[in-house]
Amino acid sequence: MSPNRNTGIEYFDRMYEDPDPWGYETSWYEQRKYAVTVASLPRPRYRRAFEPGCSIGVLSALLADRCEELVAADFHRPSAERARRRLAGQPGVSVEDLAVPGSWPAGTFDLIVLSEVAYYLGDPDHDLLVDRVAASTEPGGDVVLVHWRGTTNYPRSGDDLHRGWRLDPRFTPVAAHLEDDFGLDVLRRLDTVRERGS
Repeated sequence: MSPNRNTGIEYFDRMYEDPDPWGYETSWYEQRKYAVTVASLPRPRYRRAFEPGCSIGVLSALLADRCEELVAADFHRPSAERARRRLAGQPGVSVEDLAVPGSWPAGTFDLIVLSEVAYYLGDPDHDLLVDRVAASTEPGGDVVLVHWRGTTNYPRSGDDLHRGWRLDPRFTPVAAHLEDDFGLDVLRRLDTVRERGS
């Protein structure tokens, strides 16, 4: 796939002909990745979190336990509706139909979690995603990236996109976890770009 083009909605429509195409609810890979993701959060509680690309909301349910407020979102409406049903009754949780980064929730966040979502974006939208995350993460807030490391036909690999985020001067690395299957980085939003070099 061209690095300038996003993975289209048609791909997700085909994949979601299976109600759980990646085994979010059943696979050991997903269960372990979610456990590592939640364990990597540096703080016991967050004020307001954003999880774009929430799919059917399995990780969202775990994040909700650590957040006063969680905004989860997906651009694939049937998946977002399943997430809405899964998360119904959990206080402080909303699920939005948003095609990020073109659409973005209002306000700021002290946690943004990008779990297997950023590598679907071509270069223009990926660059916009980085800028939107940087602009809406509060100084001192955390950004978690976790992506599959294997071969894909997506616009970029998990390793490539993590490398780029780690080099962005608006963030500083806080924690990292690397396995054969997935990589995870926790980045902290700096108060100023100069702060990173000090």
